[in-house]
Amino acid sequence: MKIIIIGAGIGGLAAAISLHEAGLRDITVYERSTAIRGLGVGINLLPHALRELTELGVADAIAELGVEPRTLAYYNRFGQPIWSEPRGREAGYRWPQLSVHRGRLQLALRDLAEARLAEPIRLDHRLIDVTTQGDGTEKASFATAAGTVEVTADVIIGADGIHSALRALRYPAEGAPPWGGLTLWRGVTRIPPYLDGRTMIMAGDGEQKFVAYPLAPADADGRMLVNFIAERRVGGTGDADWNRTVESGPIAELFREWKYDWLDVPAAIAAADEILEYPMVDRDALPQWTFGRTTLLGDAAHAMYPNGSNGGSQAILDARALAFHLATAANIDEGLAAYEQARRPAMTALLAGTRATGPERVMQLARERAPQGFADIDDVIPYAERAQIAADYKAAAGFLPEALNERPSLTPPTEVSQ
Repeated sequence: MKIIIIGAGIGGLAAAISLHEAGLRDITVYERSTAIRGLGVGINLLPHALRELTELGVADAIAELGVEPRTLAYYNRFGQPIWSEPRGREAGYRWPQLSVHRGRLQLALRDLAEARLAEPIRLDHRLIDVTTQGDGTEKASFATAAGTVEVTADVIIGADGIHSALRALRYPAEGAPPWGGLTLWRGVTRIPPYLDGRTMIMAGDGEQKFVAYPLAPADADGRMLVNFIAERRVGGTGDADWNRTVESGPIAELFREWKYDWLDVPAAIAAADEILEYPMVDRDALPQWTFGRTTLLGDAAHAMYPNGSNGGSQAILDARALAFHLATAANIDEGLAAYEQARRPAMTALLAGTRATGPERVMQLARERAPQGFADIDDVIPYAERAQIAADYKAAAGFLPEALNERPSLTPPTEVSQ
């Protein structure tokens, strides 16, 4: 079985490794960029993703790159605690949660993929067309610096992100990703440790929010590397250039009153070496991922808001599910159908949940019910209601501790050779 993967991001590289470990060895990854530079800021890999990386035999290499958070804590914009819960192994999972720099993760996956695959990653290949051949195979056409290149494969996987070329070929009238009205400013900063040095925090509400989590332990100077996301509802159209660099001063000024006894938010923003601006966009759920022997994966299939810190983890689950079904089904068409059935309905529901703010709903409820703060959070949002919001999101995203710990493995029972 010859397989082409479009895109060398986290989802595409995880798919390449997953397919190889499932016994499907004729795999080539095509990437439109001329180099994989490992750009970006922070990402959280949740326990369901770490389970898959562990079973692929790559978790140890990736764990060295980041920090295991112990706690996730939500606050209102005044720094008052709303909800906190243990994370990773502290919450009873058999696998950790990991906070890591996205670029370092991508480079590590690239190195692992190239060490295992027979074919190197093909850079400078931009997908421009896919056509189905008479024998059911698919022909991909790529624009390169040397001209058009055509490659035929049994399966083509579109893992090329929110601006997926394969998705655009299948849904040419879809247009740009819809904007949710928020602008995000993302950066990495070095600040003194806050709380216990292993806590991911979210403060604010649906109008303005600040998220932070450590990416590395404190250094010899007593400062730790922290990823942050600052966001605010603003006017405009949401068509800002992705990865546009902005000055830290005006962003810090938006949060000038967010100084808590456990974290100085404007100082953290001001200390960033670089801040990148993003419109908060996602993609509408699709009625179909698979056409012929092409299918979508990761953000190409279900780009979602960062509420819940789950996008990268779901791409890894897609990769594992696709490899499992292609390796165990009676034929390619049944494998692709089983993959879509296993993943698309769940992602449709999760997309709806993230648009409803996902687990961050507790922050919005605190804002609606106590806009000036509170003396006791239990008088505003009873404990049972907060716990149910957290549990509902874990169930939708597939990482309730007991369900994940007991779920059958996505490793095929026997290695196949196709």
